[in-house]
Amino acid sequence: MIAKLRGKLDEVLENAVILDVNGVGYLVHASSKTLASMPKIDEELVLWVETIVREDSITLYGFSSKADKVWFKLLTTVQGVGAKVGLAILSVADSDSMALAISSEDIAIFTQASGVGKKVATRIVSELKDKVQKLSLAPTVGAKIGNATVLSANTRSISDSASALINLGFGRAEALEAVSKIASESETDLSVSELITQGLSRLSSHAKGV
Repeated sequence: MIAKLRGKLDEVLENAVILDVNGVGYLVHASSKTLASMPKIDEELVLWVETIVREDSITLYGFSSKADKVWFKLLTTVQGVGAKVGLAILSVADSDSMALAISSEDIAIFTQASGVGKKVATRIVSELKDKVQKLSLAPTVGAKIGNATVLSANTRSISDSASALINLGFGRAEALEAVSKIASESETDLSVSELITQGLSRLSSHAKGV
């Protein structure tokens, strides 16, 4: 079973690359995010690989990081998420964004991927929540939610304060976006009550067009 390949980039295709390893060309499928990070032709390329064997085919899926490979394997354990959909999700979300979205039970980031509707996105969040915690895939410093960078140490407070704002009638995506931005802009970790107060103020101002 192939787990990792190191060679020279031979060609970039629409949804895959050809990697030349000692004269053997491997066709490796990849997400658009991975394809966008490709080096120049003939330069060295290392890909973490997931090999999927079926009766009539052996298909390689490549990732620029081991974390992306782990997430691909996790995502494809969910009913309705095949390899194609798994790559689509990895094309729009990084590891930290998915971990934060799952811990916050926010499906929005998953529905941005081609082929993922609300039903599948909800299933992803529900089925992977415990697995993410057990595998220590919690967000690291620099997790992205929209345009906000969120510090992992404040993730729980962000989730709790966003939930409070949702209970007050605000949308899940806008509540999470607001408190995430506030947390990223603050020089110190804010308490849940502080995040709720500032989040309420910001969301109310936006609603009034201020």
